[in-house]
Amino acid sequence: MLEAEIRKQREKKDILLMTHIVLGYPSLEASRQIAHQMVEAGVDLMELQIPFSEPIADGPVILHANQRALAAGVTVEACFQLAQQLTKELPIPFVFMSYYNIAWMRGVQRFARDTRAAGLSGAIIPDLPFEEGEALLSAFEEQQIDPVFIFSPTTSEERMRAIAARARGFVYCVARKGVTGAETEFNVLGEYLERCRRTTSLPLALGFGVKSAEDVAALRGKVDIAVVGSETIRVVEKSGVSAVSGFIRSLRAG
Repeated sequence: MLEAEIRKQREKKDILLMTHIVLGYPSLEASRQIAHQMVEAGVDLMELQIPFSEPIADGPVILHANQRALAAGVTVEACFQLAQQLTKELPIPFVFMSYYNIAWMRGVQRFARDTRAAGLSGAIIPDLPFEEGEALLSAFEEQQIDPVFIFSPTTSEERMRAIAARARGFVYCVARKGVTGAETEFNVLGEYLERCRRTTSLPLALGFGVKSAEDVAALRGKVDIAVVGSETIRVVEKSGVSAVSGFIRSLRAG
């Protein structure tokens, strides 16, 4: 199970790194190369985003990557095939990240079966409230896929507890209101993260704005996993795929 693997890795490291790639950006083969570089540089787990035309939780950087992948003709089927290839080639847990429309159009039972067959451990569906997700959540449970849910600074403690009752694997804590990729002040998150800890015993991941070794260092002792997403895409845009490994290694320097 995903939670057990995270706890096993946490025995060796004071904080884990989870990265996020948009499958098919800047191409399917480049996505594969980026994933390999990330793992070789020390990434502990990874989100694989199936591109979608309206990724409402994502800021302009990841939105652009989604649009580029779709414009290049990347399909959901191609994403499943690449995901299966990556889970066979790389020794870390992977989770899908996408939007409910993708699962609904494929059929929730088929989506869950295919996710399991591709070797993924969990899935993040940020636009699906747990109250409305029974069909998909039941399909995930049948296939032993961990549904990863989201806390935000505006989530009440009561609702956090309700979400935590359905969550598996880990809980993704967003660092602020809004979308991915903007600036975040990490040293003011103490009270929020304490609330998160009180409401679940699952490992905590924190993302939205993590982009440097200083950011990762600020999260040590507060969460189990630092999540890096938009900044890797910026690195690829500016310096190319070959620069990913050095960037990931730099995050451990703090």
